[in-house]
Amino acid sequence: MRYIRYAFLLILAVCLVVVALANRKAVTLQLLPVEMSGFMGWSWAVTLPLFIVIFAAIIGGVLIGFVWEWLREHKHRAEAVRQRREKEKLQREMSQMSGPSPRKGDDVLALLDSPSPSR
Repeated sequence: MRYIRYAFLLILAVCLVVVALANRKAVTLQLLPVEMSGFMGWSWAVTLPLFIVIFAAIIGGVLIGFVWEWLREHKHRAEAVRQRREKEKLQREMSQMSGPSPRKGDDVLALLDSPSPSR
């Protein structure tokens, strides 16, 4: 299984290097369209190789997906915590109720120690 993982990582690395080599041309990313930046009076732009833009978009998408799933599964985690606390509470109650078990032969003593019914 370890070799399959290494082979997959090697193939992935080769694919990423090939994509990076094929997309070395610089591109300019602008925050606002040219018309709007002239209207607003400021513009933010950066020039990067295209493969960095592609990889950053992939990483950003994965991070957004992780956060989305984490938020979506919050109700399941909260319910699991609530059930775990309830289970621990019930176990504590059971241990308090059971107490030490009577030994054989103590039945007579238990009957003598119990309060007699009122007549």
